Amino acid sequence: MPKVQKATRIAAKKRLRNKSIRSAAKTYLAGAEKLIAAGERDTASKATVQAISTLDKAAQKGVIHPNNAARRKSRLMRKLNQISPK
Repeated sequence: MPKVQKATRIAAKKRLRNKSIRSAAKTYLAGAEKLIAAGERDTASKATVQAISTLDKAAQKGVIHPNNAARRKSRLMRKLNQISPK
């Protein structure tokens, strides 16, 4: 029984950490997409860099799968490139 209790405590700590990291990634993504939709190129570009960095960190820590991060980054960059010259 003690092993199960320890595993439960560890899982709870990891869940809290993962939740904050996942939430931050969603927040930065939403902000970048909002700026892209508004057509603000310079600000959207900076926000996109921040969102990509957050996704990379989440993938590195194992919070999200690396392919999930890559997919989200790809979609975000595709949206950004539609409004800005290359």
